[in-house]
Amino acid sequence: MLCLPGSIVSTPGPVLVPTRLQTELVLRCHQETDCDLCVRVVVHLAVHVLPGHWEEPEDEEQFGRAADPEPEEPQNGSLQAQVVLSFQAYPTARCVLLEVQVPAALVQPGQPVGSVVFDCFEAALGAEVRIWSYTQPRYQKELNFTQQLPDCRGLEVRDSIQSCWALPWLNVSADGEDVHLVLDVSENQRFGLSLYWNQAQNPTKPWWHRNLVWPLEPDSVRTSICPFVNDRRAHRNLWRAVRLQLLPPRGWRLEAPCSLPAEATLCWQIPGWGSCQPLVPPLPRENVTVNKALEFPLLKGHPNLCVQVRNWEKLQLQECLWSDSLGPLKDDMLLVETRGPQDNRSLCALEPSGCTPLLSKASTRAAHFGEQLLEDLQSGQCLQLWDDDLGALWACPMDKYIHQRWALVWLACLLFAAVLFLLLLLKKDHVKGWLRLLKEDVRLGAAARGRPALLLYSAEDAAFERLVGALASALCQLPLRVVVDLWSRRELSAQGPLAWFHAQRLQTLQEGGVVVLLFSPGAVALCHEWLQDGSSASRAHGPHDAFAASLSCVLPDFLQGRAPGRYIGAYFDSLLHPDAVPALFRAMPVLALPSQLPDFLRALQGPRAPRHRRLADKAEQVSQALQSALNSCIQPPGIQETGREMGPEAGDRT
Repeated sequence: MLCLPGSIVSTPGPVLVPTRLQTELVLRCHQETDCDLCVRVVVHLAVHVLPGHWEEPEDEEQFGRAADPEPEEPQNGSLQAQVVLSFQAYPTARCVLLEVQVPAALVQPGQPVGSVVFDCFEAALGAEVRIWSYTQPRYQKELNFTQQLPDCRGLEVRDSIQSCWALPWLNVSADGEDVHLVLDVSENQRFGLSLYWNQAQNPTKPWWHRNLVWPLEPDSVRTSICPFVNDRRAHRNLWRAVRLQLLPPRGWRLEAPCSLPAEATLCWQIPGWGSCQPLVPPLPRENVTVNKALEFPLLKGHPNLCVQVRNWEKLQLQECLWSDSLGPLKDDMLLVETRGPQDNRSLCALEPSGCTPLLSKASTRAAHFGEQLLEDLQSGQCLQLWDDDLGALWACPMDKYIHQRWALVWLACLLFAAVLFLLLLLKKDHVKGWLRLLKEDVRLGAAARGRPALLLYSAEDAAFERLVGALASALCQLPLRVVVDLWSRRELSAQGPLAWFHAQRLQTLQEGGVVVLLFSPGAVALCHEWLQDGSSASRAHGPHDAFAASLSCVLPDFLQGRAPGRYIGAYFDSLLHPDAVPALFRAMPVLALPSQLPDFLRALQGPRAPRHRRLADKAEQVSQALQSALNSCIQPPGIQETGREMGPEAGDRT
């Protein structure tokens, strides 16, 4: 029959309608090894009646006449219906009409009365089938059902289907970053092989796919495989290529080579605190469409506002997009206003421990300055970042309160310094030599003492970690403020390598510091792996390997030309050949240790490094401190000495 659903008509009384569709795959066999795939359809039926239209029939004959809109006389007082099944599977389509009769004794309004089985519709392997069901005439919206049929790879009975014998079997194996496609082909098989980028994630192949062998014959049996859908390395490579871009004034875009499921949220980065505080609620969590300009629900931008992109609840990207245009992080307090029914409002301040009510008695900074923050908000001194029916966000400066708090302390320090200076003047003969040394040290440490240095390395073995600890301890004597993950294991475990490195890098660069990349054979292998060098093999990284986690943030600086002045490279000349350092990192100075220690120390301390003679003395001290640990790395494993644990474990050492 022809599939002509027609328009919906009102029910004259109780009628049968389809309520649910089920399918089952069966084989229709002409011989034992000559079968076709067939779809068996089960239609579940129920009695439908409009409210107020149900009346108990006096007898079955009266019931049959009231329920049947057709002119034919009902048989045995049963409820009758004509159910249409429409089956479409490209390039064929079929429609069948099922006549159904239900005894009046089984009929109850709104209750199921049973099911009808149609056996069956033939379909092609791997096809997408669509099934519709409705009554004639139609009393409600038609049911629809879509199913993707398996191909030969997904059928246990493929030996009974002759068309499955015509295709080769595909197997995919991976060796590092190299992927091998293996085809099991007999001599008599002729087939076409196409590799294509399935951007839309559906079985229809795009017109621009590349055919590597020859065109497929018309009406040939086809099979397809997407070998990298659940491959972790493929997903990792995809996220390495994803970038967040700010589009002024409040727009942004997630740039990716293909579509991917992701959610984006705004968060508030508190200076000196590793994790970023999510602003959900009050702001919503939004699904992201890649390579499409999106807009933040904000009134103003702020350097402390950052974007987090998650995939299946896992943090993949975090970027403070306004830090470049609006400057470094500010010591501002974020106030969150929540608006409820009947104009009920509540205010709290976002802190690392949570959202603290302003007028509470908690022992936090927000509670201590709660009244002052309310006055600033009412006087318009806070910047409104977002406003909605559900609430609002304000950023209130805290600098003036910090200054007032320390004003008396500074005054007392200055007074003490003045008294001490007068005492020194009275005994100037005894302190002339000390003043000369003090002058030299002040000139040396005025800039270098406060300059942080973030040391990144690949944790290869215990001997190399002892060598890194010896280098960090020696650099602390320059003096420099050295940050290394060896001394921050507890914080690193709590925050995770990516979040810890992001916070340390941001703080180091904002304070005018420098990031030191310490290259070793393992670090070079990791760099090649991240640059997708085919000669490297992937390996597992430890839970404290900040170097592996840092590459996603470090590589964009080198690719976009922001590395000079921010990064310094170094390697131990007895452990690594200078040509082994990847060419991408040659944009920064790469120095050998200990042979180029004076140049390395001069680059660390910046323009106010000490004179050549004093710098040479410092380099000699660092070289002597490294010698023992360096020898243990060079020696064969069988004769290495047991080293001592270097550096504190609780926090950063200065």
